[in-house]
Amino acid sequence: MKPSRLAWGACCALTLLLAAAPAAMAQDATEAAPGKSAGDFLIRLRGIGVIPRDNADIEPIGGDTDLENTAVPEIDISYFITDNIALELIAATTNHDVTAENTDLGDVDLGDVWLLPPTLLAQYHFLPKGVVSPYVGAGVNYTIFYGVDESKDSIVYDVDYKDSFGWALQIGVDVRVADSWYLNADVKRLFLDTDVELNDGAVRADVDVDPWIFGVGIGYKF
Repeated sequence: MKPSRLAWGACCALTLLLAAAPAAMAQDATEAAPGKSAGDFLIRLRGIGVIPRDNADIEPIGGDTDLENTAVPEIDISYFITDNIALELIAATTNHDVTAENTDLGDVDLGDVWLLPPTLLAQYHFLPKGVVSPYVGAGVNYTIFYGVDESKDSIVYDVDYKDSFGWALQIGVDVRVADSWYLNADVKRLFLDTDVELNDGAVRADVDVDPWIFGVGIGYKF
């Protein structure tokens, strides 16, 4: 099947689920709604697209950075303190090609680097018993830069990234398709930066990575 047909089928399926949601939520109040409850765990597996909105202050050669977009799997687990309030721990790792653009030396290939930003979010779920359950979240992340594959460019012989703390915001929705199974979509914005040193500190850069993260996936409650 062509990818475009798969995408069309997925969109149609999600549209049908959303169309059926009002009727499901109008069910007799005496019926037990599975939903989300205090003490529950909800584990999700998503596919995410990571789009850095990076900019940099590079001294003394000027210019800006460009971190490549990427797509990877992500896993998270939420614990519900109350029916409405949950804590979510998110884990994913991404690889990005990095270029310093429009510097005094022209465009400089800086190789690639892996980012591991474990993120902890406090969430509020507006309709925890509903078929459609939107939520918002805010929290912190700690970004670890590792696995640097340095450029083959002869003018760059050392690249060092500093780990850092940052903030995170989130908006998402769970759509219940069975007692314990959910479809999920979410958008996150991470506010993270790093200090970068090139060639043993001869060139220094203050880089704001600040990626948007778009995800879709499935979840299971237990």
